[in-house]
Amino acid sequence: MIKTTNLYKTFRTEDVQTSALNKVNFNVKNGEFVAIMGPSGCGKSTLLNILGLLDNPTSGEYFFDGKDVSKYKEKHLTSLRKGNIGFVFQSFNLIDELTVFENIELPLVYLKISAKERKQRVEAIMERMQIGHRKKHFPQQLSGGQQQRVALCRALVAKPKLILADEPTGNLDSKNGIEVMNLLRELNNEGTTVIMVTHSKRDAEFAHRVVNLFDGQIITENSQRKFEVVL
Repeated sequence: MIKTTNLYKTFRTEDVQTSALNKVNFNVKNGEFVAIMGPSGCGKSTLLNILGLLDNPTSGEYFFDGKDVSKYKEKHLTSLRKGNIGFVFQSFNLIDELTVFENIELPLVYLKISAKERKQRVEAIMERMQIGHRKKHFPQQLSGGQQQRVALCRALVAKPKLILADEPTGNLDSKNGIEVMNLLRELNNEGTTVIMVTHSKRDAEFAHRVVNLFDGQIITENSQRKFEVVL
């Protein structure tokens, strides 16, 4: 599903140039669950942004579903991102002015799905994530665990091929964090590819493979449990 070759990313501020990624070669198969770990500032989130088609590398190649997207313009990246990639963030990123139902529905609105199908999909995913009884509530009326379930619903409602999770349990207590990780593993067991950035060794244990970054480079990769490619 994903392959990067000699990926570099640099940022320039006035006369200062900072290297965020340095010759990253990274592969993820369909149906795999990969955790990316490393200290703050090592390039984890930068890599995730590029994998999520939110940014372009400075140089190198990035193949998404067999297509080299490293030079795609923003319009093309946005089109490819919709419906293919779901995002889950530490900060939940819910819109306070929208109800739970409306937050989850939003990706389907962007995809111009009919109102009838939107309703069916949103209700189905809310039921699965045990959040249906909160559909008329607003984010600020929910607990942290409930907000992350809403964020998961929003990420999944368009039935993406890939879930990108950036510290998905960072704002949750231990109990809610484990529940969210179990949900991600359950989705992965059903065939959804998951790439997760985390500082948590406990969360990383849910992955098939752990990739360690340091100073923008992959320094180690460790397989943790048997993985079979989902066809």
